[in-house]
Amino acid sequence: MEKVEADRFKQQFFSFHPKLYRIAMAMVGNKNDAEDILQDAYYKLWNKRMELQDIQNPEAFSVTLIKNMCLDFLRSPRANRHEKELETVHISYESSPDVDLERAEDVRIVKQLIEKLPEKQKLVIKLCGLEECSLAEVEEITNFSGTNVRTLLFRARKTIKEQYLKIKGT
Repeated sequence: MEKVEADRFKQQFFSFHPKLYRIAMAMVGNKNDAEDILQDAYYKLWNKRMELQDIQNPEAFSVTLIKNMCLDFLRSPRANRHEKELETVHISYESSPDVDLERAEDVRIVKQLIEKLPEKQKLVIKLCGLEECSLAEVEEITNFSGTNVRTLLFRARKTIKEQYLKIKGT
């Protein structure tokens, strides 16, 4: 019986894992924390599996759970104790060390500019740009309308471009 329950649980909730991971990653910005949050979410879901049998939309339920757990995490002292993960620069044989360093610096600047955006713009640009969520997925994750998502994304990109050009002096 336990095997049947486990299989049903996996079928119902694990199919959303890539999407849930992208959401957690976009919200907390740290691979280890995102994985911990997902593991905690699956644990909660498993412990309440009997109560959750009649859920009409398990995907929406899971997305809401992950969002709430990420928000709880971000409010906790645990969120601030982790240092940012080290960035790695992939060196291409066709480029020079100078070009690679400049690219790494550009990435660092853009990430800093993203962090300075208003919260809604930051969330939308992280989901669309960094986590490669579709506009429909972003709408579902954030509960923003499609028009609002596109407007936030446009404003975020415009702000980043303007600030980047100021920094680079072009």
